[in-house]
Amino acid sequence: MDQPIGVIDSGVGGLTVARELMRQLPREQLIYLGDTARCPYGSRPKDEVVQYTLEMVDFLIEKKIKLLVIACNTATAYTIDLLKEKLSIPVIGVIQPGARAAIKVTKSNNIAVIGTEATINSKAYPTALNYISSDLTIYDQACPLFAPLVESGQFTHGETEEIVHKSLQPLQNYKKIDTLILGCTHYPLIADKIQKVMGENVQIISSGEETAREVSAILAYQQLFYKKDRIPVHEFYTTGSPILFGQIANQWMDYPVNHVEHVVIEQIKSDK
Repeated sequence: MDQPIGVIDSGVGGLTVARELMRQLPREQLIYLGDTARCPYGSRPKDEVVQYTLEMVDFLIEKKIKLLVIACNTATAYTIDLLKEKLSIPVIGVIQPGARAAIKVTKSNNIAVIGTEATINSKAYPTALNYISSDLTIYDQACPLFAPLVESGQFTHGETEEIVHKSLQPLQNYKKIDTLILGCTHYPLIADKIQKVMGENVQIISSGEETAREVSAILAYQQLFYKKDRIPVHEFYTTGSPILFGQIANQWMDYPVNHVEHVVIEQIKSDK
């Protein structure tokens, strides 16, 4: 089916999911929208996150997408059920795939989750993990400084290691942890620093790979795959600075992001 896959995120973090979608689904076109002007979502009230997410979805629906990926853990926690009910296309979040990936690799059944304040407070990950297996000990820790650090583009600077170390210090007390879920799609961009703090015996789980597998399975089941040979041209939109978005995207993506378009979401909504 010659329609794109839509990907939304509060900012640049969802590029970690988009990158994996491109790798696993090389014929599929992506349209990515990052709400960098209003990022981070993790410290915002639930009603604001819901409103902002619905506004982004409206923008992508106008692009005739065939499937929606909510590449933001906070937005997934607050809107996945609403969007599945509201939309006629498949909707996939990042929490369930991340939970499944963690359970596959843990040997001690001691799993830690880090994320934004909203994601941690929602208890979405413990709920998802316990739905699959009740024989788990789950530790969660909010890391509110991580997403703004990534969005600023300063995550390669030396102070990042100090911020990561201080934020993860509470988890150091739990020696049985062998698996850590990155419960925010921004966090894979600093995964090397997180791994250094947690130690090489802890498996770091990013939901991108498992989310892409789920997208692939749904496309196959619903016969939505694009079946012809092509090299798709992906589209990138941001509500913030296209220059900063492009700089971060080109540090992270295997695909050259040569053009990023600025959009004003509120204007799109008011024009309807």
